[in-house]
Amino acid sequence: MRTTTRRTFIRGAVCTVAAWPLVARAAEALVVEDWREAATKATGVPPGWRPYETPGGHPAYDFSIVDDDGRRALRMKSEGEHSTIAKESTIRLAATPLLRWDWKAVKFPVGADLREKKTSDATAHIFVLWPRIPAMLRSRLIGYVWDPALPVGTVIKSRKTGTVTFVVARSGSERLGHWVSDERDVAADFRRIHGEAPDDPKAIALSIDTNDTRSSAEALVGRIAFAPRPLLVRH
Repeated sequence: MRTTTRRTFIRGAVCTVAAWPLVARAAEALVVEDWREAATKATGVPPGWRPYETPGGHPAYDFSIVDDDGRRALRMKSEGEHSTIAKESTIRLAATPLLRWDWKAVKFPVGADLREKKTSDATAHIFVLWPRIPAMLRSRLIGYVWDPALPVGTVIKSRKTGTVTFVVARSGSERLGHWVSDERDVAADFRRIHGEAPDDPKAIALSIDTNDTRSSAEALVGRIAFAPRPLLVRH
């Protein structure tokens, strides 16, 4: 790695001395959830979260805290209903724009297709929220989904509400039943979707949705964090 040089004046003489490499300091990762505050086997809405009602969802909140393959996680199940929970958090996208999370899809809702209003269901997925007033008209939500067929990076406007946009973060069923880790640049996704720089989001949400297909789904969600981009080194 090259170092920069700098000149200094000492009693009229000009001296060139080596300076340290110029390295941009990275912010620390923000862990939004690791499920350590809840007891194993606790059920329903976990501590620190609140119900996030959706019209016609009839939520059951069939959730439980589990240890699975050495990971603490929230197991989410759904049977013909739509359950969503939210957690407020201080997220600074300029410092930590990368959303990173672990999840395991166990079952996709049969017949679901986010491109169609009548089948707009998905197994457990994660939202980033920019709440505004009035919420139903001006709020913005980006939902990261694991879709059995649509390619990664596919952007789908919700067929039910103009406030929600889905982004396919993982595709296919090859890793069904296995833990995987995914990452999305939320700031970049927001710019791509809305054509402007984002404000800081105020919360995240977890959702599982089977009320349109009247089917069932199951997934587990592990650690959720926001992280900085890799360090930049100036030569």
